[in-house]
Amino acid sequence: MAGTRPSATGVASYSVFILLVVFSGCAGYQIGNQSLYPAEVRTVYVPMFDSNSFRRGLGERLTEAVVKEIEAKTPYKVVDDQNADSVLSGRIVSERKSVLVPSLSGDARELQVGMSVEVSWVDRRGRMLRETANVPLPGEIVNITGTGNVVPEVGQSIATAQQQAICRMAEQIVGLMEKPW
Repeated sequence: MAGTRPSATGVASYSVFILLVVFSGCAGYQIGNQSLYPAEVRTVYVPMFDSNSFRRGLGERLTEAVVKEIEAKTPYKVVDDQNADSVLSGRIVSERKSVLVPSLSGDARELQVGMSVEVSWVDRRGRMLRETANVPLPGEIVNITGTGNVVPEVGQSIATAQQQAICRMAEQIVGLMEKPW
């Protein structure tokens, strides 16, 4: 009959079938930034980064940037306890400044500041949490670099360029904390 309606049980079973089909496709997926990071880690201890540079405060500034980046972009809580689930440590191994654009009189019109840092992320047993097989370094160390440009003629300072490099390195360090695809 053209004017008959389907029964209530038929509509309910059809609805349940549709829901099962929709949600079974998502059974292996996770939603949110928790799916990007190792689930066994909940807390991270970040000791002050060491620095081989003669410039004061670079290690402190990098540590602060890394802690802010972890708190903002990961599900982890940064704690000041060495018994945390994991320890993220690092050392600034080099800092350089080079002229990108010289003026006719020999002064620098644009400079580039660069830094390089070695980073290690281990769990409380000392095991590496980030596999680095594609990086040609020892398994426990990853080398990160960051740069920042400065144009003295417009009033920029070396400190501004250093902060650019530090922020770029902090983003890369926290990016290494993600699970590999």
